[in-house]
Amino acid sequence: MGRGKLRIYLGAAPGVGKTYAMLSEGHRRVERGADCVVGFVEHHGRPRTEVVLHGLEQVPRTELTHRGAAFTEMDVDAVLARKPAIALVDELAHTNVPGSRNAKRWQDVEELLRAGVDVVSTVNIQHLESLGDVVESITGVRQRETVPDEVVRRADQIELVDMSPQALRRRMAHGNIYKSDKVDAALSNYFRPGNLTALRELALLWVADRADEYLQQYRGEHNIRSTWQARERIVVGLTGGPEGRTLIRRAARMAAKGSGSEILAVYIARSDGLTAASPKELAVQRTLVEDLGGTFHHVIGDNVPDALLEFARGVNATQIVLGSSRRKAWQYVFGPGVGATVARDSGPDLDVHIVTHEEAAKGRGLPVAHSAARLGRTRIVAGWVAGVVFPVLLAVLLTHVNADLGLANDMLLFLALTVAAALLGGLVPALASAAFGSLLLNYYFTPPLHRFTIADPRNIVAIAVFVGVAVSVASVVDLAARRTHQAARLRAESEILSFLAGSVLRGETALDALLERVRETFAMESVALLERTSEVEPWRPAGSAGPSPVTRPEDADVDMPVGDHMALALSGRVLPAEDRRVLGAFAAQAAVALDRQRLVGEAEEARGLAEGNRIRTALLAAVSHDLRTPLASIKASVTSLRSDDVEWSEEDRAELLEGIENGADRLDHLVGKLLDMSRLQTGTVTPLIREIDLDEVVPMALGGVPEDSVVLDIPETLPMVAVDPGLLERTVANVVENAVKYSPAREPVVVAASFLGDRVEVRVVDRGPGVPDEAKDRIFAPFQRHGDSPRGAGVGLGLAVARGFAESMDGTLHAEDTPGGGLTMVLTLRAVTRERAPSAATSGTGLVDLH
Repeated sequence: MGRGKLRIYLGAAPGVGKTYAMLSEGHRRVERGADCVVGFVEHHGRPRTEVVLHGLEQVPRTELTHRGAAFTEMDVDAVLARKPAIALVDELAHTNVPGSRNAKRWQDVEELLRAGVDVVSTVNIQHLESLGDVVESITGVRQRETVPDEVVRRADQIELVDMSPQALRRRMAHGNIYKSDKVDAALSNYFRPGNLTALRELALLWVADRADEYLQQYRGEHNIRSTWQARERIVVGLTGGPEGRTLIRRAARMAAKGSGSEILAVYIARSDGLTAASPKELAVQRTLVEDLGGTFHHVIGDNVPDALLEFARGVNATQIVLGSSRRKAWQYVFGPGVGATVARDSGPDLDVHIVTHEEAAKGRGLPVAHSAARLGRTRIVAGWVAGVVFPVLLAVLLTHVNADLGLANDMLLFLALTVAAALLGGLVPALASAAFGSLLLNYYFTPPLHRFTIADPRNIVAIAVFVGVAVSVASVVDLAARRTHQAARLRAESEILSFLAGSVLRGETALDALLERVRETFAMESVALLERTSEVEPWRPAGSAGPSPVTRPEDADVDMPVGDHMALALSGRVLPAEDRRVLGAFAAQAAVALDRQRLVGEAEEARGLAEGNRIRTALLAAVSHDLRTPLASIKASVTSLRSDDVEWSEEDRAELLEGIENGADRLDHLVGKLLDMSRLQTGTVTPLIREIDLDEVVPMALGGVPEDSVVLDIPETLPMVAVDPGLLERTVANVVENAVKYSPAREPVVVAASFLGDRVEVRVVDRGPGVPDEAKDRIFAPFQRHGDSPRGAGVGLGLAVARGFAESMDGTLHAEDTPGGGLTMVLTLRAVTRERAPSAATSGTGLVDLH
């Protein structure tokens, strides 16, 4: 069974009559004997729509419950089981209730079409996905229910249901669209005359574009080359000369006289890439035509008139605008020119306008010496030497040697010099060598000698054959050399473009490295990527490479525009036109690299803000309980002591005061950790590194735990460590307190130290419940408490602060499993490898006022 056909009624706004038109089409199909059913139609309480719904078979809907409310949707299975020839399905962009077969109604329609059922549906222009932003800017309302444009474009028929804004507002006022209590609000908001006019124009233009696509498809299928003037399309032929701006503006004025006219500017380039056009002028003209609402096209073609006419007929153009020729009068002996040829061959269906300009008849200038640019001055000079000087030397040599080689061998020797001239200097030195060699052969080696006459007719033929062969060989050799040069150039370009593509795939975004690559590739002194926010703002550098980069594109030897407000400026030399293709790719990649660089910075900033927000949220949660608990205890004890109703004994007063002291100590401990974490987050911890023995610091860190809860094992033979004593004490204290907290009552925590290479390891071993491997890194995050730790067990900052302090001293802190059960914290510190110095008392710390 083939795929069904889709017909869509498109409207500019609700109420124009799409559903009514769809139901009327259903009645017509039924009257013609077609099997037509209603899959889903919502009449929205509109009496006329409800009336026209009668008489059509309706497939029962399926009922769904969502958030306690009952909804009905189209029952796709029921429609497929019914197997009608035609199904009427309203509101193509509708979003189905969660739990439905498909998320969107257009997906339900796709199922029916795949099953061979023809579908007639409706949709408003504001529901097309690509027009969401445009509709929002017009109406101020963002459409949440959308349908992909491609779904609508694939429809076999699209019919516009049109109605003037005034008629639609009258229909609204009469209550034919919304109920009376909603009419005033609708008329003063969404259904304003300006909104409806803009939406109507949007719908008309969209359908017109769709009709144009049908027309182009039909013309292509039937190979129709003549112009059908369904819409004014004006093609502007550009040469890259300064007159192009005048032509573009003239075409824009012509297009403004008719609604819906299009401007297409086209530049025809030769297939060998050699052109005298100014790339900078072409870039300016491209920007101008795009600003005027047109499009710019770059077409390859060796025959400019034929390529221009082929392009114009391919886009179904109706007019061509060309500039008056810049040729001088004597230059017309070489041909009629592009304008005259296009006008002659355009035919009756294509109008050609020749526009005068200031550059007319001023001449096109001298041709560009492409061979010189390709081969270099050294090879050109060598070619002329081989083609002009060497034949003279050869003639002198042959005349003084007295070797009678014969005219044929003499010709072969001179022909060899012609080939050498072609290989070294190109076609022109080779042609000169052929002409000069023929004269030397005639004068020195063809009887009568030393006269420019030839006695034997056979020698005339020989000289003519020599000239013909020399010219032919020189042409072939020059052509082969040019093709070899082009192939090498294309290979180099492909390697460069491959590098750029690879850098994109690898995600390389270093702008400075890319600009340095541009400088090296094109042998420039400096490269700068310049940008500005508007036409009136000054240029500012976004990145540069090389000494003394320029600050304005006008000051550069080469500048490549990138969009409207960005340019790549190069200083050092002027690039040939063919190099600008690769330069354009570099410029586009530089703009992408700049965007990525900024996006990465913004992402990092966003991650920092998100982390800050997370920490602030966790801090508030900690403050809400962990800081409030000791405050509540202190408050209760103080209130009890100040109470006059109870006579407290000395023991009771001492107990209450002890509770106040314990609560204050706990508050001091919590606030200290919060301050530590805050300073780590802001990067204000500056360690004062000293060389010190572990056994001078570690015992001092155990003051906050019971005496019998820790066993120390620190050998006296350990080397000194380079640390901040205060930070190390705080780090060990936090780790040990955490270990004691989770270790069983009669299982002391072991603090042991050892020396490995240039590092000293401090291991804090407990026999607690341990931590799974997947959670070992997570326990070092701020405000994290593993497992079933009670709320009063702390704010979860101890290990986070400990790791931060360790890393600030060029150390590490990580967790390992304890053999036999438990957790081992491994603190690694930098050892002092020279001989031990006398121990000194520890009195300094790099973190001041932490408590």
